[in-house]
Amino acid sequence: MAKRRNDALPALSDAEWKVMRALWARHPATARELLAALTTETGWAYTTLRTLLARLVEKGAVSESKEDGTSVYEPLLREDRARSTAVRSLLERAFDGGFGSLVHFMLENEELSSRDRTELERMLLESKKKGSRS
Repeated sequence: MAKRRNDALPALSDAEWKVMRALWARHPATARELLAALTTETGWAYTTLRTLLARLVEKGAVSESKEDGTSVYEPLLREDRARSTAVRSLLERAFDGGFGSLVHFMLENEELSSRDRTELERMLLESKKKGSRS
């Protein structure tokens, strides 16, 4: 198995994100349990899911253990850490690392609902209050 540095999180493909979301929602889980949860969304064959799980184990995002000869999977990568890595990667690739550029893009190019805008304002005010207390 390939080793990765503790601080280096694996990049996940779109298919791997689907598997991880299913695993975060229900774990520990067997491949058959995960397939049942993913079938309507993906239409994957059992072998496809097993290949994805093997990749996730190799990346260090998932652990595999045997119970009565059946592989049981557990997430090793926490959802919040995976999201953080994905957002940082997006910022670097598409916005030269600038979070402000991303927010500006969202405000200018996406149709944010009034509720989304209100929530964004609330989060910014909350963040500003936390910053002034430090």
